[in-house]
Amino acid sequence: MNWFFLTLGYSGLSPKAPGTVGTLVSLPLGMLILIYFGASTLFLATLLISVIAIKAINSYEEKSGIHDNQKIVIDELAGMWFALSVAPAMSVAMPEVINLENGFLIQSLLSFVLFRYFDITKPSIIGKIDREAKGGIGVMGDDIIAGFAAGITSALLWQGWLQVATLF
Repeated sequence: MNWFFLTLGYSGLSPKAPGTVGTLVSLPLGMLILIYFGASTLFLATLLISVIAIKAINSYEEKSGIHDNQKIVIDELAGMWFALSVAPAMSVAMPEVINLENGFLIQSLLSFVLFRYFDITKPSIIGKIDREAKGGIGVMGDDIIAGFAAGITSALLWQGWLQVATLF
């Protein structure tokens, strides 16, 4: 069960880009939670999963001696879900998901792209956490911060777009 959890249903075992695959698995799951339960439920679920993941990663690293195994992608789920809980941070009915005017789909996809960008490039504090924090905190911490940065950036870009669109 532990390896199933850490690899997000074995999606982290993908031979190519396991982090991106893990994030792609996380995106629709997070969107469904937003649609049916709301942003606060998604946020709280992500906090719970993050705490469990930190403990599970600490246990894995203690037994294996491997820090930040690329097959562990539960951190991508946490980052993606934190991004979604910030932007779009709204619940829409299933038929409204494809309505581009409400911003749900656009912000969700933008959050995905921005999260992957921040997670891969690791700018500023994201990189510092990745390099210096040990154990589960180090594995989860950079993705959590990258998720918040992606969500905030996505929300700001969407609000900026709405302001520009009202001018025309």
